[in-house]
Amino acid sequence: MPDAWSDKAERQYQHIKKNLVNEGKTASEAEEIAARTVNKQRREEGQTENQTTQGTGNPNTLLEERTFQELYNRAQELDIDQRSNMTKDELVKAIRDANA
Repeated sequence: MPDAWSDKAERQYQHIKKNLVNEGKTASEAEEIAARTVNKQRREEGQTENQTTQGTGNPNTLLEERTFQELYNRAQELDIDQRSNMTKDELVKAIRDANA
């Protein structure tokens, strides 16, 4: 748990993690998903410096279901040229082409 989390965020994290483990996720998978969930909620509530995600989204989620910012961050990791001029659909295609 990051030091900046409130007691409420920590309780939410523990609850989500416990439920995921009970559903069959490994401890490390459950920790990652729970942390992402809590951090997303904290961002949406304005409790963090960053108002948008700095990540690339859940790798198990379809590209089309990720946010523009998550796709942009992934394109940046892949060093895709002209990414700042692309739409969400163009980013999805470029990421797929780069992973092919």
